[in-house]
Amino acid sequence: MIDAKAVEDATLRLADVVARTPLQLNERLSAATGAYVWLKREDLQPVRSYKIRGAYNLMSQLTEEERAAGVICASAGNHAQGVAFACAKLGIRGRIFVPATTPRQKRDRIRSVGEGMIELVVTGDSYDEAAAASLAEAAATGAVVVPAFDHPDTIAGQGTVAAEIVDQFGYAPDALVIPVGGGGMISGCLTWLAERHPETRVIGAEPAEAASMAAALAAGHPVDLAEIDTFVDGAAVRRVGELTHSVVAKHSPELYQVPTGRICSEMLALYQTEGIVSEPAGALAAAALGLFRPEPESTVVVIVSGGNNDISRYSEIIERSLVYEGRKHYFLVNFPQEPGALRRFLDEVLGAEDDITHFEYVKRSNRETGPALVGIELGDPTTLGDFIARLDASPITFEVVSSDSPFYRFLV
Repeated sequence: MIDAKAVEDATLRLADVVARTPLQLNERLSAATGAYVWLKREDLQPVRSYKIRGAYNLMSQLTEEERAAGVICASAGNHAQGVAFACAKLGIRGRIFVPATTPRQKRDRIRSVGEGMIELVVTGDSYDEAAAASLAEAAATGAVVVPAFDHPDTIAGQGTVAAEIVDQFGYAPDALVIPVGGGGMISGCLTWLAERHPETRVIGAEPAEAASMAAALAAGHPVDLAEIDTFVDGAAVRRVGELTHSVVAKHSPELYQVPTGRICSEMLALYQTEGIVSEPAGALAAAALGLFRPEPESTVVVIVSGGNNDISRYSEIIERSLVYEGRKHYFLVNFPQEPGALRRFLDEVLGAEDDITHFEYVKRSNRETGPALVGIELGDPTTLGDFIARLDASPITFEVVSSDSPFYRFLV
């Protein structure tokens, strides 16, 4: 098990390597909560995430024999960049296994950060398959595995975030909100704060559709989730670590599950209001605000854990946000096959602030009606009942596409 001293030793190792990322008071979140909410900008690290802390802390302590054997890791994103960065800085050869689903721009970024010291191995169709291949390779070659979260040195490195925050303030915040995936960062922060500043309230935020830490705590041990939504890819972990689970279970922080749509709304707010480009996991902690109540005028620090977002995902981010906020709805509408039917729909059913965002004429089923898939964005989400009432009063027949139907997954 790690302790506060291990975190403080890691701080010294990382002093000239990682960025001392800024703390920024956020007016929008402060006004919404009544607390003083500060953002800890780990998205401004050289590899645009906090993962550099754990990877470098572990690798910098390898023996000469271990360095000569090289390192191996499996990752589809931030951990890979942290390991690649450490390989370049420490002169250690590394092999990084990524699944075939990893976008090309991420692969290119990993290679660039590695500065010729890493080999990128693309294998398997999922992270689990890439991870299995990396472990088999490590067993065959003797290379050192660098875990993304379940290792004492990784945990100690991630915990330096908490020590740095206290050093920057000159005092401990009243609350610290931490994104939770495999549990490395929250384990390190909990360990250090429990010994040095036990009065700080620690809040963990994990994706509701990949709540592996909550499942582990409920079961009393790490368990594999049967299904996960990998949209929040930086924190979507099927199974938390044995060590991270034991640390979290020991300290029992508050833990909240954040819906993906809420995370998307916070990503858009960070971008539109503060100009911060965060990845889904980077907005996870901030999105948890509102699910719990900070003490009035207390000091709350929210960790923005990463900014490696694929810009091509923004259309899906907007869609998920609108659905979560109750603004976006889909209907199967049977229009009468007569002149002016669509015009009447626009004039008599659609509200003044509503908009059609999707219209797909399916097929003409008979002489009287023709079905269409219609996506509606409401100007005010509270007017959904009025919109449906106007549909009911019209000669149009319709069916609401429920968000829990299999068909809905093709739309969002």
